[in-house]
Amino acid sequence: MSAEEFQAHRERLVAIAARVLGNRTDAEDVVQEAWLRLARQEPGSVDNVAGWLTTVVGRLSIDVLRARTAKGEVLYDTHPVVAEDDDPADQALQAESLGLALLVVLGSLGPDERLAFVLHDMFAMPFSEIGAIIDKSADAAKMAASRARRKVHGAARPTARPHQQRQVVDAFLAAARDGDFEALLTVLDPDLTWEVKGARDVTVTRGRAELVRAVVRGGGLGFTARRVLVDGQPGILAWGPAGHPVGLMACTVEDGRMTRVVSYTDRARLNTAVSMLRSRGGDTSSRGSA
Repeated sequence: MSAEEFQAHRERLVAIAARVLGNRTDAEDVVQEAWLRLARQEPGSVDNVAGWLTTVVGRLSIDVLRARTAKGEVLYDTHPVVAEDDDPADQALQAESLGLALLVVLGSLGPDERLAFVLHDMFAMPFSEIGAIIDKSADAAKMAASRARRKVHGAARPTARPHQQRQVVDAFLAAARDGDFEALLTVLDPDLTWEVKGARDVTVTRGRAELVRAVVRGGGLGFTARRVLVDGQPGILAWGPAGHPVGLMACTVEDGRMTRVVSYTDRARLNTAVSMLRSRGGDTSSRGSA
């Protein structure tokens, strides 16, 4: 396999490893090691390259987790998990499976539980394939994921119900599309916290004025956006005029208004977000944009 062919799988592999390990640096190392092992294989000896790479990345991730346990290490990152937000029947599972609080809960799981949960609940991998990765039967893999899910069930919940959160985010998108300054003020809390995470720095702004100005300015430049799930809660993925993702927003909704917005603008997180949508069969275009 050429390096170019491997790149087609790379972001998905990094996304998997990052959620299992909670740290993108370690995830990058694991994926690089998987590439080196693949490069040593005889040409044509691997029938299912995607499956082979997922297996290797999964097993290497388990090795890293076990090494951490032996050393008493816990490493977490804040790369958001992104998924589609257009299937009401799947909302409970997604909200239960995702979120920054989940990282803390994942740290209490055994390596097999953690990998089984991430691969199945976040990346929709069947238990028959997961069992092969953790050297257990499909039923044992299912039980490991179930145990993990019960522990995750106690993770922190947002104060607003999912449909209420979506309504607020949709109202924000509609106001942004129409350039309705007053409507934007209505949906944003006066004491809003807006945190922007770039590749190397983080800026925090209090109040809603700066965000409103940025949204209105973006609309004038031809930016489009639509709702997605970000860490289990409704958020927004935005595209520039050329069709490339330019921003991801995680929105906290309380009492009918956005009280906190975390924006991710660096290319690594945006690439990972798009990769996560693709891995779950999602649409990575700006269809239905506001």
